[in-house]
Formats: sequence, structure tokens, C-alpha cells
Amino acid sequence: MISSDKWKDYELIDCSDGRRLERWGKYILSRPDPQVIWKNQKKSSLWNRADAVYDREGGGGSWIKKDVPEFWTINYSNFTLKVKPMGFKHTGVFPEQAANWDFIQKKIRESGREAKVLNLFAYTGAASIAAAAAGASVCHVDAAKGMVAQAKENAVLSSLENAPIRYIVDDCNKFIEREIRRGNKYDGIIMDPPSYGRGPSGEVWKLEDNIGKFIESAAKLLSDDPLFFIVNSYTTGLSPSSIGYLMNLTLKGGKIECDELGLRVTQTGACLPCGGTARWTKY
Repeated sequence: MISSDKWKDYELIDCSDGRRLERWGKYILSRPDPQVIWKNQKKSSLWNRADAVYDREGGGGSWIKKDVPEFWTINYSNFTLKVKPMGFKHTGVFPEQAANWDFIQKKIRESGREAKVLNLFAYTGAASIAAAAAGASVCHVDAAKGMVAQAKENAVLSSLENAPIRYIVDDCNKFIEREIRRGNKYDGIIMDPPSYGRGPSGEVWKLEDNIGKFIESAAKLLSDDPLFFIVNSYTTGLSPSSIGYLMNLTLKGGKIECDELGLRVTQTGACLPCGGTARWTKY
């Protein structure tokens, strides 16, 4: 497991009985997590002192807040991210992805050039900001206008408002097709597709049925001397090794690393699995 263990402003305090207890800056949040299938004793007193709790209600849910602002910020490495309790238990930041942010920055800096990076399904832009902070020019693509707006806010918070980040609100598959026709190329590609989605005509698709096509199409945008291709997944049943196998069929040569992303739990010392990643590098 790849553990994101360099955080100072985030901490996974404890997890039990389908929930995780986390510190985001100075605020303590409690929210559901389907990976937490164990029911060990909750030893931390902070369970009863959480500043915000996400409760399930039928098919949905909502945050029950104490004295918590609408949003606040946390720092990681050399950039700043906005934390905002949102619907579906999200906060705008996936802390387990920090290991990938480190990987992206390392590859860009080692290249010694101004790399071009494409971030697909880019959400609130942490990976885009990590790449830009390391000196890359970035194309940030997401279909959700609100998420792209928050990505821009994160760039401003990180003093990267003048960085070469191009923000695109678009269907990622359609964008890839247009970029292929334009002949544009990228040295690094990051892909974080959702488990379910809708196509341009409203048709419902599942990631496991479409991930191979996404990888194959996006691979056509790699430059002649690429740095990396990263695919993340939070889809139950789609293992990192399966994604790596698909990448191996498309990306000839190079090296592929497949593993779970995790966060170490302060109370137990064990790592909570939080998603999967597959990283391809040419060298």
C-alpha cells in the first residue's frame, strides 16, 4: 500500500463501525466510509467532540455542524487547498492522493523541463496545482463547473493564479477526441474518472465498462518523451492491478506500479485503504 504520510494539516484519527474520524486543520469531522467494516472500540474522546458529522438519511445524507465555517484551508507541501463540507460526505480534498501529488512533482522536477500535464476528471484541482507548483503547464478538465471554479480558488490560495493552468469545463471523453484531432500532446496525464457517469446523450455508463477506452484514447495524447500516466479509481471491484493490466496493453515499454492508496490511522497504527492507483513511467 502507498501511504500518504507527510500530512501536517490532516490526520485520520480513528475509524470504526463504518465511519472515519478526521482532523482537517483545527476542525474534527466524522463521516461514513464503506471500507471501514470493523467494529473495534472507539477509544478516542474526539468521537463525541466532532465539529461536524455527516449522517446518512435514506438514499442521501447531510452534515450536522457545530461552529464550523462554510470553508477553511489546509496546507500540503508548497500549496494550499480549500476544505468545504459538501454533499455526499465530500470535503473537496482526497488526502490519500497526496502520495500521487508528491510523485507528480518529483517527476516534473527531475525532467528539468517545463512539462505539459493533462488532468482529466480533475475535480477541485489538487493534482493540477501540484503539477503547476513544480513548474508544469497544466490543462485541467472537468465537466462540473462548480468543481472547476473551486480549482481556480485553490490556485489563488496557493499563489498560483498566474500559473499556466488552462481550465476547461467539458466532457472528458469529448475533450480527448478533440485534442487528438488537434494533434496536441502532453508529457504527463492524470485520470481520476468517477465510478458512474453520463455520456453526452444522457446514457449511463460504468467505469469498468469504459476505463479501457479512456486509457487507450488518452494514451494517444502522450508526447514522444512522456513522464507519467496516472489512473486513479475508487470503484469497488476494479482493482489497481486490473487497471495496470489495461495500461500494460496500451502503453508499450516503461514501468507500471499498481497499488492501493492509504492513510495511516493514528489510534491503531494501521493503514486504511482509500482507493487504487496505477502509475506508468517511461523510465
